[in-house]
Amino acid sequence: MRRVIHKWFTAWNFDKEERWLNEMAAKGLGLVSVGFCRYEFEDCTPGEYTFRLQLLDHSPRHPESQKYIEFMETTGVRQVGGMVRWVYFARESSQGPFELFSDNSSRLKYLSRIIQLIAVVGVANLMVGANNVLLAVLQENHYNYIGLINIALALWCGIGSLRLLRKWKRMKREIQLFE
Repeated sequence: MRRVIHKWFTAWNFDKEERWLNEMAAKGLGLVSVGFCRYEFEDCTPGEYTFRLQLLDHSPRHPESQKYIEFMETTGVRQVGGMVRWVYFARESSQGPFELFSDNSSRLKYLSRIIQLIAVVGVANLMVGANNVLLAVLQENHYNYIGLINIALALWCGIGSLRLLRKWKRMKREIQLFE
């Protein structure tokens, strides 16, 4: 039986989203489709699947991404969904541990890419917001709240970037301890 659950995760909480998907799988609900704040599950054997999320360099339909996804399929992994540049992978747990990154340096690079994406979105919102607020002031249009919304989104992205940056620094310190 299929079940749809609506839930919101920010890009900087991708690890929480992944953890939640695996908790759902442990309860016998395997992800079969994903959309904006929408997750569709189907009954499965509890713990049958392990799920991973990955931010690709390009959209899932880009030829380079398609090659990567096809490569993943040769390893027993299947793509169960995608959202912009994020892809959702599943693999049967019986095949053993499922990790997308084999070493710490690739994990750090991956986190850096996510931080950069969120920072770019934040800076773009800040620039658009500042422009809209300035235009509203110059035109004496005091009811133009779109610029303030953009600035709020920029601050929100800044908070997310800082959280991921702290995680990146923590990971970097741990790596240095074991070298």
